Amino acid sequence: MPGDPRMSPRPSPFLRCALATLLLSGALGAAQAQTAYVSSEKDNALTLIDLKTLTVKGTLATCKRARHLQMLPGGKQLMVACTDSNAADVIDLASGKSVRRVPLGDEPEAFDLSPDGKTIYVSNEDEGEASFIDAATGKVLKKVKVGEEPEGVKVSADGKTLYITSEVASLVHVIDTATGKVVKNVKVGQRPRRFALTPDGKELWVTNELDATVSILSTADHTVIGTIKFEVKGARAEDISPVGITMTRDGKRAYVALGKANHVAFVDVAGRKVTQITLVGKRAWNVALDKAEARLFVVNGLSDDLTVIDTQSGKALKTVPVGRVPYGVVIAE
Repeated sequence: MPGDPRMSPRPSPFLRCALATLLLSGALGAAQAQTAYVSSEKDNALTLIDLKTLTVKGTLATCKRARHLQMLPGGKQLMVACTDSNAADVIDLASGKSVRRVPLGDEPEAFDLSPDGKTIYVSNEDEGEASFIDAATGKVLKKVKVGEEPEGVKVSADGKTLYITSEVASLVHVIDTATGKVVKNVKVGQRPRRFALTPDGKELWVTNELDATVSILSTADHTVIGTIKFEVKGARAEDISPVGITMTRDGKRAYVALGKANHVAFVDVAGRKVTQITLVGKRAWNVALDKAEARLFVVNGLSDDLTVIDTQSGKALKTVPVGRVPYGVVIAE
């Protein structure tokens, strides 16, 4: 009879299994999407932190001396630069498994991706080079000679300009991505490390580790148009060593990790003034914001932990133990 439940078709065992697998993979994907991934230089692993509970929920094995990490376009895979493996590990977030390795040349420390995700730009520290690498094949497309100990890597939003720091030369190298030519070398503070671009693309902020400053460059002519000096009460000047930096989406505030001064600075971008500093763990190294920009995650390289800060109050909410000598953090939501 129509409508008789005894006559309704029952799913086959194969279909039931397929549905269960689909539901499980969806649940795993959702779980991994509420995670902070923290790289560790000593453990060859990533620590996974649950964003809701702010507790460690597991680790993922990766290649040797994991350092810089970055989400790939689409947000489904994570790329990790491993300095001692001379490669990047590509991790599928839904499965939590490594899906491939991409050669990055000798001693890769940091990288950035072209806007289309097809090219990886890498700083090769020992070689004093910036490498352009095909993300799909791992083939080296270009090598550009830069100053000694390059580290920071940043690509402009239009993909036309690449910025590389040289720690030894205290320079920012401005490179045309189409030709691979250095078009300008800009003198900044001592031992420049990392970059942040303002959302309008008009300013490039550069942290200078050994003189406690951020240099601000105009991207129109690549000249230094401002400098911010950091001070921390009770800290020795040589311990104020800015490295990690990030900005809010509206470009109104920057957050700068102050290294061995064990603090993070909140900076008013328009006014170029420090508005607050917050105590964190030992050697605040790199920083990342969650999607709502309500919480700042700070990697502390010498206390082997991560500090979570409420960005509205500026107060530390929690400290979470992670792997040995943590380096970077990426938030997946």
